[in-house]
Amino acid sequence: MFTIFRLAHIVFVALRYRLDELVLSGIKHPVAYALLRIVRFGRPPKMARGLRLRLALETLGPIYVKFGQVLSTRRDLIPLDVAIELAMLQDRVPPFPSDVAAASIEAALGASPHTLFKHFETDPVASASIAQVHFAVLHDGRDVAVKVLRPGMRDIIEKDLALLRVLAGLVERMAADGRRLKPRQVVAEFDNYLHDELDLIREASNCSQLRRNFSVESGREELLMVPEVVWEYCATTVFTMERMYGIPVSHIDRLRAAGIDTKELGRKGVEIFFTQVFADGFFHADMHPGNIYVSDEPATLGRYIALDFGIVGSLSEFDKNYLAQNFLAFFQRDYHRVAQLHIESGWVPPTTREEELEGAVRAVCEPYFDRPLSEISLGQVLLRLFQTSRRFNVEIQPQLVLLQKTLLNIEGIGRELDPNLDLWQTAKPYLEKWMHERVGLKGLRTQLEKEAAQWSQILPQIPRLVYANLNRTDTGPALNLELQRLRRAQEQTNRLLVALSAIAAVALGVAVWALTRQ
Repeated sequence: MFTIFRLAHIVFVALRYRLDELVLSGIKHPVAYALLRIVRFGRPPKMARGLRLRLALETLGPIYVKFGQVLSTRRDLIPLDVAIELAMLQDRVPPFPSDVAAASIEAALGASPHTLFKHFETDPVASASIAQVHFAVLHDGRDVAVKVLRPGMRDIIEKDLALLRVLAGLVERMAADGRRLKPRQVVAEFDNYLHDELDLIREASNCSQLRRNFSVESGREELLMVPEVVWEYCATTVFTMERMYGIPVSHIDRLRAAGIDTKELGRKGVEIFFTQVFADGFFHADMHPGNIYVSDEPATLGRYIALDFGIVGSLSEFDKNYLAQNFLAFFQRDYHRVAQLHIESGWVPPTTREEELEGAVRAVCEPYFDRPLSEISLGQVLLRLFQTSRRFNVEIQPQLVLLQKTLLNIEGIGRELDPNLDLWQTAKPYLEKWMHERVGLKGLRTQLEKEAAQWSQILPQIPRLVYANLNRTDTGPALNLELQRLRRAQEQTNRLLVALSAIAAVALGVAVWALTRQ
């Protein structure tokens, strides 16, 4: 019942903001023009199309706001005016009342924010789809940012997810590509990540892990800055962290005015992404411009700052190895190896002909190489690959959906910073180095060092275990005798069954003969 009401609400919002007109205006067909004249009733909408779409997404709730956030980074796929308007969803979602935020903090931490903090700003500095942020000062003088969860979010998200599950089930049953795309599994993954965002303790843990991965000890502190978690002021609905100072990555003019090399920044962004994915298998999966800043402090000028850790992705060793080999094969234009990897991984049926899949992948990718990023749309490449995958029944892997989304975000940010950035050439040296360290002598040494602690406990026991095994009573003859007895018993049983079958057959024959004689 809730799903029906929610669907009705979505239709109502779409009609209220004239999204039907927005869709029809983008279709170049006589039938679409005729329908457009009907829905307009002779008058065009009063509000701009981008504004109408943004307001509709804000009205529908957090899932739709996140969809708009992703769209805002794809200016190669949507009109510029729509992208600019949707960019406001990244940190300008209407806030909820400050007294409600204060009450949430008091309920979670046991005291009023004006008691817990030396100073607490009642007006939020940023408001997003899941939570909003207030600046504060601790009693020891440290500047912090306090993130407070929006009230009632769980019920709203549950209704939307219920609708998505119904739609995913319909797609899986009715669409030709439904089973291959695994829509229900994709919705289940999305469900997990959204519920993770509703637990700010989990987000604080993600933040702490990412900070450790880019700490001074890791040797990567020059790439990414991550705020420190203030655990004493954290709960499931409140997350307090170190306040970070910087410029939003989308404010290109401010970055250049601060003396920051935007081209170098674009290159570092690609390096950060591949470092998180392949070195750690743990990556920030919500990297839209509203969550990425650049430090303008003299000591850390030009370093990236990561914020909002509600959605992170994890990859297994198999996934990392498979993806790295695929990327390298693409970079080297080894389309035969790409086809082999898809077949070996089980993503396509084993009966698929390698040369056919190789030719299809080559036809998609070859036209895009040797071009600057400004002329390459990864979205278009993925779209063509998707169309090609139908022919070969490629199964979409739900665990990689977040990685695909994050890669699209990286492309959007890179395009803003440096239109001529070559994504392929920037990533290729890093991946080649990573594969060399993984499969070469250095990789062997690393694995031996990782297993050394376990082997240090096992190795001393090996002589004792070998001696005990050699001195163990030989049970071979006894086992052979037992097997022979079982074989003789089985043969006797078989002979008895044959005799009984013969007697039954004779009795049946006699009965039939007697009946026919009467």
